[in-house]
Amino acid sequence: MPETIRLSMSLRNRLAISLISGAAILAILLFLGVRNFAAQIAQQSQDRVLGASVTSILDTAVIRNGMAEVDFPYASFSMLSTASDDRVFYAIYQDDRLISGYDTLAVEGGTTGTKSHYRTELLDDAVVRIATASRSLVGSELRTRITVSVAQTQDDFAETLNRISRNAAFLGIAFFLFAVSLSIWAASRTIVPLKRLATSVARRGPQDLTPVSSPVPSELAPLVSSLNKLMTRLEQSLKQSEDFIAEAAHRVRTPLATVRSYAEATLHRVDKEENRRALRSMVRAIDESSRAAGQLLDHAMITFRASNLEQHDLDLAELVRDLVLRLTPIAEMKDIELRLDLTDEVPAKGDPILLQNAIRNLIDNALKYSPSESVIEISVASKPTPSVSICDQGPGFAEDEIAVVSGRFERGRNAQGITGSGLGLTIASDVAMAHEGELKLANNPKGGACVTLSIS
Repeated sequence: MPETIRLSMSLRNRLAISLISGAAILAILLFLGVRNFAAQIAQQSQDRVLGASVTSILDTAVIRNGMAEVDFPYASFSMLSTASDDRVFYAIYQDDRLISGYDTLAVEGGTTGTKSHYRTELLDDAVVRIATASRSLVGSELRTRITVSVAQTQDDFAETLNRISRNAAFLGIAFFLFAVSLSIWAASRTIVPLKRLATSVARRGPQDLTPVSSPVPSELAPLVSSLNKLMTRLEQSLKQSEDFIAEAAHRVRTPLATVRSYAEATLHRVDKEENRRALRSMVRAIDESSRAAGQLLDHAMITFRASNLEQHDLDLAELVRDLVLRLTPIAEMKDIELRLDLTDEVPAKGDPILLQNAIRNLIDNALKYSPSESVIEISVASKPTPSVSICDQGPGFAEDEIAVVSGRFERGRNAQGITGSGLGLTIASDVAMAHEGELKLANNPKGGACVTLSIS
């Protein structure tokens, strides 16, 4: 069944979106903050000019011949000139009576003292900034109060504020773009330890259940701890299963050997053909069970040793030669020739016990499927990697079964009527994988099967 994983948004994208959202908020706050601060500075500059104009007018107010007189200095209005030609309004009140200026420019109630007061109002359909200040005049015959208000439209102020706003917007956009780039980089860098952990686990072999020992960030510690506990439980479960299979195979194989010896002894003493056929079937069934138990024991041993591989320097050619010598008597009993093609030494590095077991199973398979008076060719090569090839003259593999026949307990259509457990090729494949090699299955163009086991 294919693995089904429910996916959601990646951690990198989530982190990047969170950082970018924060950067967008900061950019907006930066724009508003710069704009408001600049507006305050510009307004204060205009207020100082307006206040200076009002003060210059009040400084000319005197009492002469029992009357209050106010002269307009030229500088009082010239200092208000702007590039936008803002309009200027003024009003001079003696006590509460307008003596000069625009009557639409009312004096703010409660204005006292020479310190200017500022306000913004709508005057003649234009927004104006108004500065107002007053001064008391005391003479021998007169005591009065002069109040002066000067107003100026906001066109130049608005243009200045727009220019500052554009610059602040450019600053905010530049900050945002820089923050986006930094956020993406930071998000990618942050998940590097998680990717490294995933890669480390993915590169492990199927039997590697050792705990993760490389340093990880504190946020990943609970995940790594749970993963290590899971692998510990899996290792214990696998070990228990291997021990059970090995013990069961051992306990089954011993009594089967005893039963087989009794069955063979009985076969020699029985004359009735019907009983002899039954005993032959019994011996065949016992052989199949004994072989299955032996291969189960071998498979359990290989599974255990593969996760604790003992690498040794060895001569692969010598190892194969020794196996062929030991299996030659069995081949001769079936009138089969084991033809060994060896030239020089083939140095390799691996577990000799596992390699012997794998190659023995491959030769044993070839002996099972080869007809009498046939030849099994066995060759050992050192390039491109150390390898052993075994080619027989049997029925070969069905083309549609080559990809699956090396699976556990899988047997091809050509195995009908031949004793076997479906573990021989599985054992050889597991040994090849443990040595970072592979098991290749093919059909011999001259007829028969060719199996090649290579190691790294």
